[in-house]
Formats: sequence, structure tokens, C-alpha cells
Amino acid sequence: MKDFPDSSSTPEQGAQDPSFYDGSKYSRERSVGYWIKQAYQILQRNLDAAMQELDLTGMQWGPLWLIRNAGADNVAACAREAGMDAGAMTRMLDRLEAKGLIERERSTQDRRVVHVRLTPRGDEAASRIPHRLAEVLNRQLRGFTPEEFHTLLELLQRFVSNGSACGDANAQCDHPQP
Repeated sequence: MKDFPDSSSTPEQGAQDPSFYDGSKYSRERSVGYWIKQAYQILQRNLDAAMQELDLTGMQWGPLWLIRNAGADNVAACAREAGMDAGAMTRMLDRLEAKGLIERERSTQDRRVVHVRLTPRGDEAASRIPHRLAEVLNRQLRGFTPEEFHTLLELLQRFVSNGSACGDANAQCDHPQP
């Protein structure tokens, strides 16, 4: 029983893109989605542990980093950059404000807009976040060669790009990334 197509055919030989999965033989142990989810969950647990030193949870460091490094200066921008709804971001910012890491101020030009900025304590914590990220990622990349690291990064970028090009589940994806 074969789980995957013959890898000897190449696009240069005129073969169509292979189908890597057959629903009748699908198993989670051979699923890219399953392994991406496992990798994400382990990464989140390790980031949670690393961020404890900064008195942050795995979810709280993101808005701090976005405010400091991505120019997210209001609730809507933080939510958009983080891929969260504004209500969830507001609750997250409530917790960060209670910890004295951010300050919020309603815009004088548009009362619907709430500006956010780091406090000095929040700026100090945010400046340490990239170092924690690097430590965790480097631990998880132990044993990878530089070539394997670059290949992994390129493959993940292509996987995301192909998924983005497909849009919804019913869209035809005629132009995969090479």
C-alpha cells in the first residue's frame, strides 16, 4: 500500500502536480497539517515558558512586539496584525495595561480610535522578546544544517503562499508556487 505518489515524476517530464493524499488511506501520522499543528503547539508551550521570565504569557508578548516593532499604535491595528478580532485584542490589552506594560488613550480626532503605547516597563519587556524568540527557535532547530533551515523556511513559505492563493476551500488553485 502506497501512501504517496511516485516521486520520480517531475514537472519537467510533463507530469501534473501529484496528489499527496488519498482520503481512503489518510492517516494523521502522515499529515502535514497534523505535524504543523504539533509543531505550533510545542512552539507555543516553549514560548510560554520562555516568556514567563518577562511575566508574559505566550499570547501577551505578541501585542507588545507589534506595538514596538510593527507600528501597531491602536487597538484595531494590533488586532489586524495579530489576526484577532478587536474584542479579543481589547481584553488582551486590558491585561497588559493592568500589568503596567501599555497605556491607552482615546484619539481626540476620532473617539472610536484608541491609541496604545508602551510604558517604559513595557518597552523594556518588548526589547527582550526577540531574544526569547531566538532562544526558543534555536533550541527547536537543534541538529538542522543551515541548508535544512533554509529549505524548511522556503517550504513553509511556499505552503503558506499556496494556501493563501487558494483562498476558500472551494477555490481552484491552478498556480502553485514553484
